[in-house]
Amino acid sequence: MPYVSIVVPAYNVARTLPETLRALLAQSFVDFEILVIDDGSTDETANVVRGFQSDDRVRLISQRNRGLAGARNSGIAAARGGLIGFCDADDTWEPEKLNIHVRHLHANPDVGVSYSGSALMDEESIQLGRYQSPRLLAVRPEHIFKRNPIGNGSAPVMRRAVFDAIAYRPAFEAERDWYFDETFRQSEDIECWLRIALTTAWCFEGVEGHLTNYRINASGLSANTDRQLASWENMVTKLRPINPTFFDTHEAAARSYQYRYLARRAVSDLDGARAWDHVLLSLQQSHRPVLEEPMKTVQTVVAAAALKIVGPGALRPFLLAKGTKS
Repeated sequence: MPYVSIVVPAYNVARTLPETLRALLAQSFVDFEILVIDDGSTDETANVVRGFQSDDRVRLISQRNRGLAGARNSGIAAARGGLIGFCDADDTWEPEKLNIHVRHLHANPDVGVSYSGSALMDEESIQLGRYQSPRLLAVRPEHIFKRNPIGNGSAPVMRRAVFDAIAYRPAFEAERDWYFDETFRQSEDIECWLRIALTTAWCFEGVEGHLTNYRINASGLSANTDRQLASWENMVTKLRPINPTFFDTHEAAARSYQYRYLARRAVSDLDGARAWDHVLLSLQQSHRPVLEEPMKTVQTVVAAAALKIVGPGALRPFLLAKGTKS
């Protein structure tokens, strides 16, 4: 049996999937399988995978479209490794990533979720000089709730035992267990991580380095921020009964961080009105981001205000050069 299973959700990704698979097959740690979950694609995704199956570590699993959470769940169900990593089909891993996570988990038996920072790249795989550099140590549930240190779905490598601890099967599900909630089409990652943190004893811990290359889609996200916020609120509603005291203590600050995040995404999309609205909502919820991360919060307020007052024309070159991720 392979030591690690790498789950690659894939939906109409024939253009980027070859780069992803080449990067995974180039890992210095070689005892793994790659499970590509073709989630009802209508392009050449399945044929791309078949072109890599001369390497018997590559497996193709085809299913009707179930969404990102559903593809991950199918991958977990089919995985044979004791460790499970995830890499979205438009992202890549650095060659040492898997080896570093395997060693990290071997040396720390209390850690169930190992993750790394990420470097951001554009649609042409050009590095943007921007990074997700998350908190690595002493990660508590409130850190996950407020700032999601894992950052993106291509960052973690996890123990299979973590998923065994949170598995459940809805009454209407006839095929396999759920780990990620398939009713979520956004915020499914943070819902899963927070559920792990609140219901199990497994620790979250990061490793040094930007070992994931995370692709930024050039299409705007501002139009989806309302939907993203609604998914986040659904997560809070779902998980609050698990630990009401936790949510009473941390919900306002977490919602403030969420509004700040959406403000920064709106700034990236040069949507000044939406960015400023989210800044105001963030400050109304809590001042914790100001106290805990003053520089990033002030930068967000200034950028949103300038964009609203001056307009996108004058700020576009600066914003495109610097970015506002996370």
